[in-house]
Amino acid sequence: MTGASVEVVDQGRHLHFGFEDLLRYHGPEAPGGVAHGFVVMQLALPLLDPDGPPERREIRLDTAFPGPGARDGIELVTRAVTEDRYVVDPALGRPDRGTTLERYVFRFSYRDQAVRLEIREGFVTDEFIALSRTSGRTAEEEAHLTVLKQEMADRLLGVPAEQVYDVVDG
Repeated sequence: MTGASVEVVDQGRHLHFGFEDLLRYHGPEAPGGVAHGFVVMQLALPLLDPDGPPERREIRLDTAFPGPGARDGIELVTRAVTEDRYVVDPALGRPDRGTTLERYVFRFSYRDQAVRLEIREGFVTDEFIALSRTSGRTAEEEAHLTVLKQEMADRLLGVPAEQVYDVVDG
């Protein structure tokens, strides 16, 4: 997904961030999580302000997803973590969608607009969820989890954001 970016405005200055920018900020630990953050912003930010990129310091996110990769990527673009506009709320989860999909819920708000996104099936695997929640992983399991994280990032970035997440409501 080379060339794709998310855009915000900061005091009149347009800022563009590509996936690689978010990954550099977070580091190599969670490329799948960084990809989730990138993809949800690609989809949500234009919906929050159809007249142009939103002001980065007015964007709020409430999510059931606790992953550090998404958190860091969203922080880079919006500064929402530093400015207390980023909230992880497990109550937003969708347990009715099963353990694989339940936490992938993101609700962005900006001024008088809000958009809620939920992941579609096929992008997060049961194997990834099970292994990521396993405590005391062996070195072999850690290596396999690293592969699964990258495979998920590749799946997420390999298609348009509209094919990864559904816009559910505000």
